[in-house]
Amino acid sequence: MPTHVRCLVETDESSGALRLTGVLDTTATGTVRDALLARLCERPGPVVVDLSGVRITDRAARRTFAEVRREVADWPAADLLVVDPTGRTAGDELPVWPTLDEATAALAVLPTATAATTELPPDVGAARQARALVLDGCARWGVDELAEAGCIAVTEMVNNVVAHAGTPMTVRLAPRGDTLHIGVRDHSPRQPTYAGLAPVDTAGGRGLLLIDTVARRWGSTPLRDGKLVWAVLHTEDERP
Repeated sequence: MPTHVRCLVETDESSGALRLTGVLDTTATGTVRDALLARLCERPGPVVVDLSGVRITDRAARRTFAEVRREVADWPAADLLVVDPTGRTAGDELPVWPTLDEATAALAVLPTATAATTELPPDVGAARQARALVLDGCARWGVDELAEAGCIAVTEMVNNVVAHAGTPMTVRLAPRGDTLHIGVRDHSPRQPTYAGLAPVDTAGGRGLLLIDTVARRWGSTPLRDGKLVWAVLHTEDERP
């Protein structure tokens, strides 16, 4: 997928890795970020980025990959691994390998990404289908104590898409230890705004408050053609 006249991001069909070629400078970091986030949205699991064919001209551009990895840290089943023969992108807890073969071998021994994903239309039945996905996932993954909180969070996230975005959406959830990560991706640039407690005499405005109440962390990541709203729930928050 071309992203910049001086820097291209393409999929290596043989390995599935994203390969950067050309020159990456600060003028191209935005489009590279968008390409990486789009790929991470497409499917669950870690993405390998091969930098062996790109020249990175400055430190700020080099930090792009660590920044993207931090940005997706709370997404369901998302991670970024880097191939960098120079080793200059190492640091900031960014996993870096000198060759694609070594990165692929490291990826092969990682636990298979566990996630549940569904595509939903922006209609009144979407929240019910999303809750069914949460109930099934929590039962399969042994985190039943998060089922109620997960249903509350995903209902509000999906209803926000129906009410405000009006676009098809992707709902994905994944366990990670004793946490449940939920993400709802839509195709509207409109970002959710949370201003704290709504006055008791106002109608609406409490959806984000409910998410904030049941989730340890939540947020929204802007994407090239929309956004992904995510939330992280912890089992210990549900214990008496």
